[in-house]
Amino acid sequence: MATSHGGSLRIYLGAAPGVGKTYAMLGEAHRRLARGTDVVAAYVEDHGRPRTRELLAGLESVPRRRVAHRGAEFTEMDLDAVLARRPKVALVDELAHTNVPGSRHAKRWQDVEELLRAGIDVVSTVNIQHLESLGDVVEGITGVRQQETVPDEVVRRAAQIELVDMDPDALRRRLAHGNVYAPDRVDAALSHYFRPGNLTALRELALLWTADRVDEYLLRYRAEHGIAQTWQTRERIVVGLTGGPEGATLIRRAARIAAKGSGSELLAVHVVRSDGLVGASAGDLGGQRRLVEDLGGSYHSVVGGDIPAAMLDFARGVDATQIVLGSSRRKAWQYVLGPGVGATVARESGDIDVHIVTHEHVAGGRPRLPGRLPIGLGRARAVGGWLIGLGGPPLLTLALRAGSGSPGLTTPLLLFLTLTVAAALVGGVFPAIAAALLGSLLLNYFFAPPTHTFTISDPQNLLALVIFVAVGIAVASVVDLAARRAQQAARSRAETEILGYLAGAVLRGEDGTDSITALLDRVRETFAMESAALLEYHDADASGPVDASGGGAPDGLAGATAADADGGPDDEGAAPAAGSGGRGGRADAGRWIGASGASGPSGSAGGGGQAAPAPGGAGRAGGAGWPGRQGGWRTAASVGPNPAVEPEGADVEVPAGERLVLALNGRVLPAQDRRVLVAFAAQTAALLERRRLAEQAARARRLAEGNRIRTALLAAVSHDLRTPLAGIKAAVTSLRSDEVDWSAEDEAELLAGIETGADRLNHLIGNLLDMSRLRTGAVNALLRDVALEEVVPAALAEVPADAVRLEVPEALPLVRADTGLLERAVANVVENAVKYSPPGVPVVIRADPLALPDGTRVEVRVIDRGPGVPEEAKDLVFEPFQRYGDAPPAGTGVGLGLAVARGFTEAMGGTLTAEDTPGGGLSMVFTLPTAPGATPDPDLREAVPER
Repeated sequence: MATSHGGSLRIYLGAAPGVGKTYAMLGEAHRRLARGTDVVAAYVEDHGRPRTRELLAGLESVPRRRVAHRGAEFTEMDLDAVLARRPKVALVDELAHTNVPGSRHAKRWQDVEELLRAGIDVVSTVNIQHLESLGDVVEGITGVRQQETVPDEVVRRAAQIELVDMDPDALRRRLAHGNVYAPDRVDAALSHYFRPGNLTALRELALLWTADRVDEYLLRYRAEHGIAQTWQTRERIVVGLTGGPEGATLIRRAARIAAKGSGSELLAVHVVRSDGLVGASAGDLGGQRRLVEDLGGSYHSVVGGDIPAAMLDFARGVDATQIVLGSSRRKAWQYVLGPGVGATVARESGDIDVHIVTHEHVAGGRPRLPGRLPIGLGRARAVGGWLIGLGGPPLLTLALRAGSGSPGLTTPLLLFLTLTVAAALVGGVFPAIAAALLGSLLLNYFFAPPTHTFTISDPQNLLALVIFVAVGIAVASVVDLAARRAQQAARSRAETEILGYLAGAVLRGEDGTDSITALLDRVRETFAMESAALLEYHDADASGPVDASGGGAPDGLAGATAADADGGPDDEGAAPAAGSGGRGGRADAGRWIGASGASGPSGSAGGGGQAAPAPGGAGRAGGAGWPGRQGGWRTAASVGPNPAVEPEGADVEVPAGERLVLALNGRVLPAQDRRVLVAFAAQTAALLERRRLAEQAARARRLAEGNRIRTALLAAVSHDLRTPLAGIKAAVTSLRSDEVDWSAEDEAELLAGIETGADRLNHLIGNLLDMSRLRTGAVNALLRDVALEEVVPAALAEVPADAVRLEVPEALPLVRADTGLLERAVANVVENAVKYSPPGVPVVIRADPLALPDGTRVEVRVIDRGPGVPEEAKDLVFEPFQRYGDAPPAGTGVGLGLAVARGFTEAMGGTLTAEDTPGGGLSMVFTLPTAPGATPDPDLREAVPER
């Protein structure tokens, strides 16, 4: 991660906790310090390890900033102090760390980006399990979901990435010696997170991820230096698909080849011809695409006029080592027109291995696939027809003249007629007419007496030649007419299929950005275009967000591209990081147009394009007039590389609505193709309108829900606020009255009533504020390793001691939670249980470790013996402003306590559910994730199986 005026980022990527990435970072810092570089430790954790602490002691450290949150004090990196100190190199540990609320940025990697923008080089650390894209994979391996993650793109943009690795057995020995965790946590860590299987899987994950980054760097290097030769550093198998029935066989064969080598990659490519509306069925290709993705491969579609050349360009662009193609389905006679795709690819492949796979459809003839829209006989057939029409008659004449004796006129006449029909079948009417005329001249000169002259002495011979020419032309015309009728029928069939696809999309009710992008992609492939875009005209004063296009950008950044970073003089020796450059030869998936637009080819801002026509002028889109105010075009959706940003810049433009234009780039379409394109344009506009209507309906539903909640709030609060307020007012009025001489005991009782009412109001308002935060997504859980035996008693501070009985063992593992949120959630649940429990029957709070299929958790049960809740109402009690039945006479509140408790619990990655208490009553069950390395002994409840 570097810019031409900014700092560079170097990352030490750890395969697992404890492999020594912080130690390696500090070692690099001392090497730079010895070379005279200004290095400071902006934030480095020594983790209580003596050797790490010794290295850190020799470096200048920036004092940390102290932050108070929920009654506790935390330390964070003082970003302003580091910027003011402005060192050459800053050490920032734990790149994925979540900052305490109230910090300038939510994540530490955002702090690092600010340091880089200020021109400060940063050396940081992160473990492989903290990469955002690997969260589900790591959870499946370890059973622990990582709450703190860093976007992959942040790490990929680093100038250098160095993998810090260690053999699993060596890491476990290091852990057993107390060099990673405190001695009291070693046994639990060894039996859970640091099991040999887990460490081996994490190590492989780190090695593969780093290998991918090195591979991307290698591809970028070869592209920059114009190296066309394939470097077989990694097996990449490219399988060519036509959409035919043999596709599944080829994909599975290629997947088996890829599975033989570790780290092999499977890529499927379909070449769309650029010479017209030709291609395979979208349904067949869609099924084959899903099969490729299910087998762990990637699917690509490229446009090219020469299929073998396009296939080889793609293979060389991705540095493929092997190509898998199916045996030709062509008839034997079709090889007269030239070699097949497989033979051409094999001949031109160079150092890329080519596999020709046989299948049951070999030599079965290429069937007419649904969706194939032929536009002509094709160049090969036209050339073949003219070769037969012009070259066939002389060759046939030579063959006949070479024989012994005179063949007469009858036999040559029939043979020349056969040649004329063949020319018509292959090349159409004009090569056949040429064959008939040339044949008549040759017959007259060489075979009609007197020979070697164009004079015909016998009238019958003259009649025969005239009939020959007439029959030849007539047969050629009939054959050509039949071919054109068949072509029209095929086009009509394909158009019907396309219109059926569009009608099906309407009936299925498809909407959303994905369906619009899929439709544009179908347009691009059907019409063999390079790109397709849906453009919307807007007035200069129009505002509002621009819809996302077919591509995406991380975090919604408009047009964001990662600059390729060059390492500084102190950055030698580390593995190169991946830049933003994609692999050459791959089709561009789309383009992201942000709210302010991305610069188009003309340099206009994304919403802009060129100014609208002058008042009274006509727009370009199909002649439709646009409003006479200054405005421009913005992209509603697009697919393919370099899509048009205004109609004037498109090769084809079709109006799609009052203010919409479908713009295509790639070639100019004939008029007959525009009929289908108009239907596509109308459907695209309908999808966009439907999506906007759905968004409006969703907003209306949210408003209605808000009104419902406000109504419920007013109905509930009107009573629950009035009661404590009335009590407070009555007590204050009594105390201020001069008519009664209150004793000290009476005054104390009245003051206690005021305090109780104020506490009830404070509790009610706190729940309302918490519910508001949950509704707006403003709850940011600050996860830490928490001991339940400390949090639960603190949550019961305001509950009478005889109303609750604690059964929380001291040997419980630490849980990963926010202390304040957990305390509030437990307090709300216990308060609710105490309300409904019979007098004299305490609420029981019990905690146990529990082994679940997805990892170890701690289960906390709040058990009451109250009336209970029917099964169908168990989820209802967690809804805001909902209480089952009537609250007991002493009950207060508006039905928010349990809703807030569940919201807080889920924000911490846990669950809160309701179960029946055996013997009567209701049990509220918290399930909380344990801290990494804090798993209890397997004998506590259920052994944790080896993964």
